[in-house]
Amino acid sequence: MGLVALLQSAHPPIRLSAQDTTAIDRGVRIGIIYRPGVRPGLVMLPRKGGGLDSVRAIVARDLDYSDRFEVITLPGGDSIRLATPGSSGRTTAGSTRRATAATGTSGGAQGTSLNYPLYQALGADFALDVTAAGDTTVATLHDIAAASVRRSVRAHLPPPGDADFRQAVHRLADQALQAALGTPGIAATRILFVRDGKVYQIDQDGADMKLVSSTDRQAMSPAWGADGRHFAYMEFQAGKGWLYLQDMGSGKRTAVSTTGTALDFTPAFSPDGQTMAFSRATEEGTDLYTINIKNNCCLRRLTVGRFSDNLSPTFSPDGQRIAFVSTRPGLPQIYVMAADGTDQQLFAPFDYGVTGSSNAPEWSSDGQSVAFHRDVAGTLQVFVLDVRTRTVRQLTSVGRNEDPTWAPDSRHLAFVSDRSGYRQLWIIDLDTGRIRPLLQQSGARLPAWSPRLSEAPSSTP
Repeated sequence: MGLVALLQSAHPPIRLSAQDTTAIDRGVRIGIIYRPGVRPGLVMLPRKGGGLDSVRAIVARDLDYSDRFEVITLPGGDSIRLATPGSSGRTTAGSTRRATAATGTSGGAQGTSLNYPLYQALGADFALDVTAAGDTTVATLHDIAAASVRRSVRAHLPPPGDADFRQAVHRLADQALQAALGTPGIAATRILFVRDGKVYQIDQDGADMKLVSSTDRQAMSPAWGADGRHFAYMEFQAGKGWLYLQDMGSGKRTAVSTTGTALDFTPAFSPDGQTMAFSRATEEGTDLYTINIKNNCCLRRLTVGRFSDNLSPTFSPDGQRIAFVSTRPGLPQIYVMAADGTDQQLFAPFDYGVTGSSNAPEWSSDGQSVAFHRDVAGTLQVFVLDVRTRTVRQLTSVGRNEDPTWAPDSRHLAFVSDRSGYRQLWIIDLDTGRIRPLLQQSGARLPAWSPRLSEAPSSTP
């Protein structure tokens, strides 16, 4: 049977293990017909068992959601030979007849050579093999064109029921992406959001949602610390807005000094983690302040609104500038200033009397862009400002879309949209335009994407 006939007669695409229920179904790419685009092709080698089905499922989903690969789904069953025992990697289409799909369920492909020509014909540039060697999980990345192993990553994963299991697997996926492309991944990240007045967190793949705010009062405006080990949020108490810092591991929280005298909200951390900027509303208006949270001192006022409001600060990644919202033109628009409050100026251009309100700015970690939402004909849409050219472009147009937050790769945004009929969290990749739902539950608001969580502890509210 020839290669094309073999693929056309193959079983349906592999469904990822029931141990992790969200599956990827991309269909089969036939290399003779399909020509890969700018993204390299990646195939997860079709192993089963060894206690690693959930690991393989999570890693496969993470790499797909990175949007950096054309993920190839292989035919199911045993219709493709994973490796050619004892061969030098040379093969023909005739050698791909129905045979055992792998050389074993847990021992890896030691003593065999991967069928590189077959995977090259399928359009793959990389093949990832996840196997077990004793108590160690081994992720072996094959470079298909070079017909060799690019890198093997070894990890001691916690048991599947452990609170740190999924993050450990996410880090494994990030290591595989780094080995393939030399680019840090975003699998080991989380997103905070508000729902029903509580702060929750969820993994970037939409799994493992849990409550993290340790309060019975209404919480708003969550923001990650630069190290990913703590976060800040605002809590309503007796008509005032209190700012709290909470440790992600212990759940212990501490009130920010000087807070509680007014309505304090929208906290934002400086990149070095020593300073917090926030909005404070009083009878005189709303203005921006900073406080040294390392020493819990040194309150400083940055803006004096007089007849305008200034709010929603976001630091540039070098800590030198702060973008914010100001109503000084009439409607709220995006402004920028030095971190000490000097040199305040319009940041995102607008047409006076035509452009709607602009709110919720967030600076990308590469410093090149600021995302925000803007009113377009009565409906909010997500925009991105190019910091260098100061030009804006609209990203969304379907439904109401608001509160964008950047992933640490500066190419993915999470935001709130009602495009499905109710308000939920979505993620968009700016490079490919792919949009996917993150949380298919209604009522989510104010998302905040974490930095990369290398070894950040799990949360315990």
